[in-house]
Amino acid sequence: MSYNSMELMISLASRNLEDGSTVVVGTGAPCAAAMLAQKTSAPNLVILFEAGGMGPMLPSMPISVGDSRTFHKALAAGSMPDIMETCQRGMVDYTFLGGAQIDMYGNLNSTMIGTDHSRPKVRMPGSGGANDLASLCWRTMVMTVQNNKRFVEKCDFITTPGYLTGPGAREAAGLPPGSGPYKVITDLCVMGYDRETCRMKVESIHPGVTREQVQANTGFELLWADDLKVTDPPTEEELRILREEVDPYRYIIGRAE
Repeated sequence: MSYNSMELMISLASRNLEDGSTVVVGTGAPCAAAMLAQKTSAPNLVILFEAGGMGPMLPSMPISVGDSRTFHKALAAGSMPDIMETCQRGMVDYTFLGGAQIDMYGNLNSTMIGTDHSRPKVRMPGSGGANDLASLCWRTMVMTVQNNKRFVEKCDFITTPGYLTGPGAREAAGLPPGSGPYKVITDLCVMGYDRETCRMKVESIHPGVTREQVQANTGFELLWADDLKVTDPPTEEELRILREEVDPYRYIIGRAE
């Protein structure tokens, strides 16, 4: 069964959300991944939204984190401080984040492109809640297309902390020990992080993609798993649920076409 890159990334992300775990998501692909997980392998996944929705049963794809659907049959209708307090108390397993740049340690930039903060080449929205979520949730996942303009050796600005400068840096900055970047899911491969060096490591390559292609689209030297695998593509059931129940109007999965 054919699929596009967005459907592949969403399916892979959903498989990383265990039943009974908690995840803060925004709208778009992360929300689609959480919805797909709830309808497949993680029916007891607790989804939280930055605006305060806690544990909703999403009837359809919300268009913002404050959409009324993010409170539909929810465990609680809280507020942004409630969500951030829940993260601060160490009760949130996962969050999905993104940015214009990501480096080998999983640091993210969504603030500016350029070297002069007062006169950047491009001014972007900034953190929102991304810094807080990456600092306080246990595992951070990123879904993004992969190219060497986005995957850079050094971010022009660190909006959101990954492993900062490497081993021990998060803990030295006062962030919770054991927290940090977890997976990077792209249109080419799935990457995790090496435990000793905290550097990005390729774990599986998508069908039809080569190692050379992955490295050519990355602005720094990647590490490679010894047991490098070929990514399992979306199943027919995952695609059916994604297309018919999660995103029937193709708001998200249509973007890859």
